[in-house]
Amino acid sequence: MDDHNGMRSVLVGYDGSPAAEQALRWAVDEARLRGLALTVCHVWHWPYPARPPDKDTLEILRSEGAIVADEGVRKARALAGDLEVRWCLERGSAAGALLKATNGAVMVVLGSRGQGGFEALPVGSTAVQVAAQAACPVVVVRSSERLDGERIVVGVDGSSAGDAALGFAVEEAALHHGPVTALCSWWDPAALPGPDRAPFVDPQAIRHEAIARFEQAVAPWRTERPEVLVETKFVLDAPRRALVSASHGAAMLAVGVRGIGSLPQMLLGPVPQVALQEARCPVAVVPAPGPGR
Repeated sequence: MDDHNGMRSVLVGYDGSPAAEQALRWAVDEARLRGLALTVCHVWHWPYPARPPDKDTLEILRSEGAIVADEGVRKARALAGDLEVRWCLERGSAAGALLKATNGAVMVVLGSRGQGGFEALPVGSTAVQVAAQAACPVVVVRSSERLDGERIVVGVDGSSAGDAALGFAVEEAALHHGPVTALCSWWDPAALPGPDRAPFVDPQAIRHEAIARFEQAVAPWRTERPEVLVETKFVLDAPRRALVSASHGAAMLAVGVRGIGSLPQMLLGPVPQVALQEARCPVAVVPAPGPGR
């Protein structure tokens, strides 16, 4: 493995799969816009439960992995010859090795499914695990997606990860010269009409307070990045449905790794889980700031 620790870069996982090819193109564009190097990382491992028979067999596997990593570097340089591209080869489980390689990365870009994934799965376990545990934003790209949109959609719920996702979305929009749709989805049964509504509750007052807090969360970013058009949408719907619906035609959907209502033991909240499975555009999962992230 090349010594890239401590050096700021965009890290892309590459295994030669169609989704990885799309992720590589996406990561090249992102690194160029940010003025950063690109680190192409391939992970190899012994694929069987039994221990490998000898060192020569392991060396063959490692050499084959190096060929895949070299291929990714060559393709990245062909896409952007002036980009600094680094080579990274790791051994181990795909998710664990990629997480280890994130030291110094400002962003990780992954395809939704690697070579070993099941065809019926829209997103593989590696992408989910890395998105749940990485200390930097993780962007998951599908091979079938069109990446020519400009609008970035972000879910805002008042959580620290949601606030981080909002900041990430606005900065991304500034790089790509596009607008942001900040979406807050309100799903309070007390505000619904009908006989089952909770007693002694003023749903309109709750709604107005929620809208005011939502606008307060967005306001600093409008001041920080006045060149970015930030539209706010407050909708009465389940967050998962609202965000997936809003992602249609978008360039990206950004969500926090865990939002309000996520159980403490969850590494990845229910909203990003559904977004990774069902969104029609690349999904950025953004961690909350602070120690341990």
